[in-house]
Amino acid sequence: MFSHVMIGTNDLDRAKSFYDAVLGTLGVPPARVDGHRIFYMTPSGVFAVSKPINGEPASSANGGTIGFACSSPQQADAWHAAGVSHGGKTCEDPPGVREGGLGKLYLAYLRDPDGNKLCALHRMT
Repeated sequence: MFSHVMIGTNDLDRAKSFYDAVLGTLGVPPARVDGHRIFYMTPSGVFAVSKPINGEPASSANGGTIGFACSSPQQADAWHAAGVSHGGKTCEDPPGVREGGLGKLYLAYLRDPDGNKLCALHRMT
C-alpha cells in the first residue's frame, strides 16, 4: 500500500544514530544519506527521516504512530532496548502482550529523540 514513510528531525546525525540502531535489530541496513535526508531501503518499502525542507523545526504528529513489524517478542524487545540506549524514551505500557479486536499482539512503544511515536509489533498466534 505504501511506497515510503518519511518523518522529520531537527538533528540528522542523532536521528541516524538512533534509527541505525533500532532498525538494525530488524535486519535493516544502515541509512543512506542524501543531503538533508536519510533513507532505509527494504524490499517492502522505504523509511526516511528528513530535516524539513521549509526550514521550520520538525515536530511529531499528535496521535500518529509508526509501526515496525517484528518476527518475535524477542526482536521487539531488542528493538525497544536499542531505542532506549540511543536516546529514545519508553511510552505507553511496558513492552508486552496486548489482546483486543485485532488478536493477540506483542507491542513495544518508544518516542524517538524528536518525539515521534514508534511501535514494534509482533502478531502472536
